[in-house]
Amino acid sequence: MSPADVERKTFRLDCQRAVSNGIMETAATTFLLLIAVRYFHAGSMAKGWIAAASSIGFVGTPALVNLVTRMGVLPSRAAAALTAVAGLAYGAAAIVTELHVYVACAMVATALSSACVPLFTQIYRDNYPDSDRGKLFSRAVTIRVLVSAAFGWGAGRMLEADIGRARLVLAIFACASLFASAAIARYPARPITPDGAGHPFSALRFAIHDRQFGLMLISWMLVGFGNLMMFPLRVEYIANARYGIALPATAVALLTGVIPSIIRLSSSIWGNLFDRINFFLLRAVLDVIVLVSIGCYFIMPAPLGLIWGSILFGMNMAGGEISWSLWVTKLAPPDRVADYMAVHTFMTGARGLVGPLLAFQLAEHMPIPTLAWIAVGIAFLGTLAIIPEVRFAPARRHATPLGQGVAE
Repeated sequence: MSPADVERKTFRLDCQRAVSNGIMETAATTFLLLIAVRYFHAGSMAKGWIAAASSIGFVGTPALVNLVTRMGVLPSRAAAALTAVAGLAYGAAAIVTELHVYVACAMVATALSSACVPLFTQIYRDNYPDSDRGKLFSRAVTIRVLVSAAFGWGAGRMLEADIGRARLVLAIFACASLFASAAIARYPARPITPDGAGHPFSALRFAIHDRQFGLMLISWMLVGFGNLMMFPLRVEYIANARYGIALPATAVALLTGVIPSIIRLSSSIWGNLFDRINFFLLRAVLDVIVLVSIGCYFIMPAPLGLIWGSILFGMNMAGGEISWSLWVTKLAPPDRVADYMAVHTFMTGARGLVGPLLAFQLAEHMPIPTLAWIAVGIAFLGTLAIIPEVRFAPARRHATPLGQGVAE
């Protein structure tokens, strides 16, 4: 296939997958926790494990990329298989009656979806040109956002009318995952080139050998830890009666899913910025948005604080997802993008495992606004870490022709 054909086919399939992803992302952001709280009456530990499931998947990404590389499996085929198993896990969650089994199924589905991220980043690096990668990625995100907002609103109304319909919602997640798997399997891709590394976590060496990469990882560790501490509490804070808010399911879906999704329609703007400006500057701006969104949502009085927090959270998601998903393509050698991304997702998973579990436990012993101040302080330190780098525009250090070596 020619580079232009590779680009067009990847974009077409990415837009198809975006429909399924729009449905599935509401599972991790809203409905798996909401169902745990309202349908299964889960305690703090169960909720914490569900919230940490994505991070468990991220922690395993270096080993997964190493395995896929050693076996010579196409990244698209590996991601399709993992997504199909995630769909089966959602299907199992729709029929079980015990809380601990539901938690296990929800964790498997979410973890496997997260584990695919470095494989997609390698595909985007191989199949999209440097000059338009952010723009093309963001267009598919826009479709996903529209679907997410519509489904989030509809499913929220459905569960508010009858929480027993939770099983139907979970069954829809299963179908969406299987549809996504079929699209992923058809992505143009090539095997990841082996680098002779030994143990499954050998990719972590890049965090030490690449100064700029390591610095960004430190910054993202701090900002992300603060953000991930508060992220799962967004549902808990407004759904649990103990905090004095206890909004109906529709309002919960509106604040945690619909409003952020609408604001995320600005992702095309952020995609163009990603392609054209200093990445460290872009990251610093997004970090400030994170700080302010946490402060508004958890510290300002409701309902104004909740609304502004949701708006800023959506803005951060719009820009943050693009930068989080693609930034290693500006730093990594072409054949090591999946490895660099695996290190990044591993660090994301490490903080994500601790953050939600710690947050739910601390929320039992201190006011959530106090916890929010702590999270803001941690994130602020991470923002300061990259300020000196803003004046150094990171070049695309390893540019290669689009689609080089990609097979259908």
